[in-house]
Amino acid sequence: MSLDALTNKSLSLFSAVGGWRTVAEGVASRALFLVAYLLSGRVLTAALIAVGGVCAFAVVRMCTDRKFWQPMVGLVVVGVSALLAGSTGHAIDFYLTAVLIQAGGGVVFGVSMPARWPVIGVVLGAVRGDRFAWRRDRRQRRRYTVCTAVFLAKFAVVTALLVPLYLAGKVVALGVAATVLGGAPAAGVCVYLCWRILRPREPAVAAASGG
Repeated sequence: MSLDALTNKSLSLFSAVGGWRTVAEGVASRALFLVAYLLSGRVLTAALIAVGGVCAFAVVRMCTDRKFWQPMVGLVVVGVSALLAGSTGHAIDFYLTAVLIQAGGGVVFGVSMPARWPVIGVVLGAVRGDRFAWRRDRRQRRRYTVCTAVFLAKFAVVTALLVPLYLAGKVVALGVAATVLGGAPAAGVCVYLCWRILRPREPAVAAASGG
């Protein structure tokens, strides 16, 4: 099976929720806030610039892709982040949603594994249309569990880094960490590792033509 075919089958949910464009927009909003805050020194100004940037991305997405709920999700997340920062007056609170998302993701993925309902299996089963048939295949269930563990490790590491930075009030360090580790680079690594785990194994080639 080709890489394109496998990606279309195994990672179609990623495209359904917006794909790399949605991830890039989330990264851009965090970077916009940090840069605007460093330049202006004003929390409210930086929050409004971040929201404005995401609004522009949403309008472009709706006009070009005719997709509505994906950009709306991004707007809600950034809107909540801006509201938190604007209401408290502390720039650090803009990144509280990133901290909570990573911690919450870790809890969900972690609980799903001992319950034998690994999140990656549930998601890909729904996408492929076979629902829960994969649970009867021990090998496939194990591979989905490993993929879920990959994301769990990412959530755990990122949360362990973000929480101390948030509690210490390190705005710049938290902004950079939330952008890089909570965004596209870390997600890309996880997706690639899952592809490596789930890709079909090539049939063994006979050592000798007569054997």
